[in-house]
Amino acid sequence: MTADHPNTPHENEASLPLGKDVSYPRDYNPALLFSIARAQGRAQLDALAQGLKLPFIGWDLWRGYELSWLKPGGLPATAILKVWVPCDSPFIVESKSFKLYLNSLNHTVFADTVALLGCLERDLNHAIGAQARMALVLPADFEQEPIEELLTGCLDEQPISITDYQPNAELLNNCTAPNVKTEHVFSRLLKSNCPVTGQPDWATLHIGYHGQAIDHTALLKYIVSYRDHQGFHEQCVERIFCDIMNRCQPQTLSVYARYTRRGGMDINPWRATPGTEPPNLLRSAQQ
Repeated sequence: MTADHPNTPHENEASLPLGKDVSYPRDYNPALLFSIARAQGRAQLDALAQGLKLPFIGWDLWRGYELSWLKPGGLPATAILKVWVPCDSPFIVESKSFKLYLNSLNHTVFADTVALLGCLERDLNHAIGAQARMALVLPADFEQEPIEELLTGCLDEQPISITDYQPNAELLNNCTAPNVKTEHVFSRLLKSNCPVTGQPDWATLHIGYHGQAIDHTALLKYIVSYRDHQGFHEQCVERIFCDIMNRCQPQTLSVYARYTRRGGMDINPWRATPGTEPPNLLRSAQQ
């Protein structure tokens, strides 16, 4: 492993690997990781544009299903990689560059999984400008990665008409009732598009809150309004969190998106009011 780190995270979008033909990496190369400043997306949100304290806690859970490397004798090994990127990191990593980076490990020899995790931590922490939490799921533990599908709280079977396919926070105006409740609802109809390639990104969106009851029809219309929106996964979830907080003003709020796998990876951003317990990490059937 001789490749050097870039001196600073990438900021030139001209070198972004998305939407381009990129050669399959044969050799280990941490410089493949392409960092994107979170400030770019947050500058468009009134609640975040001033650079004040974040109104939420959370992380982005990345799962890499195509992680492979060589044992000292040359025998390949494989595992699922889990990375929790804190929401206060200054950078995220563009997903295709993350996949290319993981592929660059395919012919790299590691003495053991401790050495592998040390390499991953060093490279990814450098790319995001913060400390990420990481874990490996080895094949012997694959059976401990079950699928979970909720049966109650689904918003999607409402007989409603939809006209908005760009994010419209005004759909949440006057959508609360006087009664206070604690509720968890979800929708499998969140769709946004990659801001570079235009390819669709699909997710199951989970919303939990305590406060004045939120009208389900208005909430589903708002979720579906992202259908033609171009934005990275993390940016969409932060916008949803801020819009619900601003328009509905719940006392507590949790927004968690389980995006479907693309290119051997899925991304699961979670944002919540401070003190909220994190969601479980089980996969949906679409992941």
